[in-house]
Amino acid sequence: MTSTVLQHMFVLALPVAEKVLRPIVVYLFLILGLRLAGKRELAQLNPFDLVVLLTISNTVQNAIIGDDNSVTGGIIGAGTLLFINHVVVRHLYAHERLERLFEGDADLLIDSGCVRRDRLKKELITVSELESAAHKQGFASLEEIDRAILEPGGTICFFAKKPTPESARHQELLDRLDQISAQLAALRP
Repeated sequence: MTSTVLQHMFVLALPVAEKVLRPIVVYLFLILGLRLAGKRELAQLNPFDLVVLLTISNTVQNAIIGDDNSVTGGIIGAGTLLFINHVVVRHLYAHERLERLFEGDADLLIDSGCVRRDRLKKELITVSELESAAHKQGFASLEEIDRAILEPGGTICFFAKKPTPESARHQELLDRLDQISAQLAALRP
């Protein structure tokens, strides 16, 4: 009985070459699919996106392992995925044009304080999702934002509006008036 258990755990039911090729094919398919699906699939997940990604992982599991449930087969599949990812990342690091092709370019979602609805529509991001991302980075509203950039990895970077010299001077004068009012109130009996 012990030899049967060990055989089921460690003896491959498929050839090693197939155990290596299956994860590579699935990896390449997923890279292409996620690239075509857009940047939001990578970081700005809503519940529907999460369900799709979890379902995809369950669906491709059988494509990766085939009819082999052995520990050895799992280690070969996982090792192949880690290796191919390492090779791809290293290769893309050395080739900027290929990296842009795989990852895409950044997209400007807010420019000079104006929400670019055409870019939101292209990236399938709603204004409320954009507001939610801004709130997570400490902004009370989109009116406080000068620029928002959707990075190729799916994160959104927000840049606050800088006050004009006139508004900064105006705020400085108001602060000084408040200080004078507080000092006058302290002098009154």
